[in-house]
Amino acid sequence: MLVEGRAVAPMLGLLEEREATARERVEVLREEAARAAAALETGEIELDRQVKVIGREELVGALAASAAETTATAAEAGEGAHSRRRASPFARATDAEHSAHVD
Repeated sequence: MLVEGRAVAPMLGLLEEREATARERVEVLREEAARAAAALETGEIELDRQVKVIGREELVGALAASAAETTATAAEAGEGAHSRRRASPFARATDAEHSAHVD
């Protein structure tokens, strides 16, 4: 029996060493996971900020294009009305009457 006791002690020592090594490895992995989680959070914040910036830029661009289109349409409509007024026989008569009264 004394022989069995001597054989068990080294086995327990070996198992304790393996357990200690596994605990150390788990601690290292936890630290790495914490660093990775912090980096992921930083990346997500930056991504969210970039999405907002790009969204704003696209909105400003779309609004500017819409405003330019509206201005161009209004200018064309104004030119068309001005041209129609000049081409109107009534407008010519009014202009002629006005010239006659001014002279």
